[in-house]
Amino acid sequence: MTKNTPYIHTAPYPGPILAVVLDWAGTAVDHGSLGPTAVFARSFAEHGVDVTLDEIRPFMGLEKIDHVRAMLKLDSVAAKWREAAKTEPDEEAVNTVYALLEPMMIEAVTSHAEPITGVVEAMDALRRRGVAIGSCTGYTRSMMEALVPVAAAHGYAPDYWTCASEAPAGRPWPWMCYQNAMALDVYPMEAMVKVGDTVSDIQEGRNAGMWAVGVCRTGNELGLSEAEVASLDPVELRRRMREVADRFFAAGAHFVVESAADLEIVIDDIEARMQKGVTPLFAGPISHKILAGVR
Repeated sequence: MTKNTPYIHTAPYPGPILAVVLDWAGTAVDHGSLGPTAVFARSFAEHGVDVTLDEIRPFMGLEKIDHVRAMLKLDSVAAKWREAAKTEPDEEAVNTVYALLEPMMIEAVTSHAEPITGVVEAMDALRRRGVAIGSCTGYTRSMMEALVPVAAAHGYAPDYWTCASEAPAGRPWPWMCYQNAMALDVYPMEAMVKVGDTVSDIQEGRNAGMWAVGVCRTGNELGLSEAEVASLDPVELRRRMREVADRFFAAGAHFVVESAADLEIVIDDIEARMQKGVTPLFAGPISHKILAGVR
């Protein structure tokens, strides 16, 4: 089976994997997804509202205006907004915060564009076996137009990218994954793997009918820089990664790995399963030696 061979979908797709679709911050670049979290904190602080990481991180992966909207629906943030702004945390408040956030985010993404260790080499290995590299993100086009050339200068340049502002709706809707499938000329969706560091990434991949892989060491859920990970007690690191993995499995992940640099061995496993008739629709969480969660 090759990418250009029509596949009539009357039976389980037997493989191979033809494309991967990666999230950006926390998955491909910006270890710990640190850039966006700082911007959300700053944009709220400008309005006298101090938000915590626990109020920011649960919504990472969403389109950024949806992220602001979700935060303002939290009882804790809504109460702080009412006290500071003396207004309701309504749609006007969403637009007020987002107006500050957009330009701040453009600045932040360019300073957090360095690829995560091992990801560039992993993508090169996948390309050598005929796998296309797609990507999608909760960032807007203006943010991506700033980020993409800087990441490329660091060596990370997927074959295609799209963003939430280019789709009818962002995650967990599957539309950005479908855009990747069309642009990369890949079908069926079982021939694709969605990779991300948030629950909404996992949900997006599952909704698109793809294999869903979560990354638990480099991304938003752990929320640590590479240096912070290296300095953390190994037992504590393993405990925290296992908690992240459990959240991803609960959201529907098929695999959870430490980093997108581990993708090739997962794809080997997926292809072996597809040869036996396993499909992403009916496959449950899959144990693996590089899995962070114990299943």
